Amino acid sequence: MTTGDPQIIPAATVVVMRERGDGPPEVLMVERAATMRFAGGALVFPGGRVDPGDVALAGLIGGDPGDTASRIAAIREAIEEVGLPVGLRGACDTLAMRAALASGAALGELLEAAALDLDALIPFARWLPHAGVTHRVFDTRFYLARLPDHAPEPVADGGESVRLLWASAADVLVEADAGRAQIIFPTRRNLERLAQFDSFDAAVAHARAHPVTTITPWLEDRGGESHLCIPEGLGYPVTSQPRHSALRG
Repeated sequence: MTTGDPQIIPAATVVVMRERGDGPPEVLMVERAATMRFAGGALVFPGGRVDPGDVALAGLIGGDPGDTASRIAAIREAIEEVGLPVGLRGACDTLAMRAALASGAALGELLEAAALDLDALIPFARWLPHAGVTHRVFDTRFYLARLPDHAPEPVADGGESVRLLWASAADVLVEADAGRAQIIFPTRRNLERLAQFDSFDAAVAHARAHPVTTITPWLEDRGGESHLCIPEGLGYPVTSQPRHSALRG
């Protein structure tokens, strides 16, 4: 990284899915506060940056340090942002944990490492914007997770996220195309990918059949029009979009 280049910030996102008896699974989306610097006002999956406490806990657990820290961050963000115990074993008081995290506690201070179920998070994607992006650059790992049994109703934190909704991936795309919701380029591509599946298990099978490769979009002239593009062969049914219509955060 040269002087003047944006800092690359590790981040993690969790795509929480719940089954419906009469249709495709629903995904949990949160609407970011309009005042947020990144993706303000947009619908996104719960997530955020990897904190030093996540890295420290990952060092105690072992494994690939980047992946382990990102899974821990995804679990923590699910508690902080929507109050869900994703990736946790046994009963836990998510309200108390959420309050403690908001007060500055690290996740590792609130539970034993054995209480984490890191395997409940399935690697799905990894996105890293190209070097020409001028805002903060997030190296974001995406994970799939099934809504835990007997989970409480998720609640937006009222700070970074102002509301949340459950909807099928296809329905979120419909809302965005009708102008009733905003979704940034990576979210749109991941929703299009998720809209292919009629169950959580199908999404997991697809994810495991497509090993995660870091996706860095690029600009390319196609038919005289600039398009924002991603590679073929990574499981995405749509791999380009006219630049003028792509919301980039």
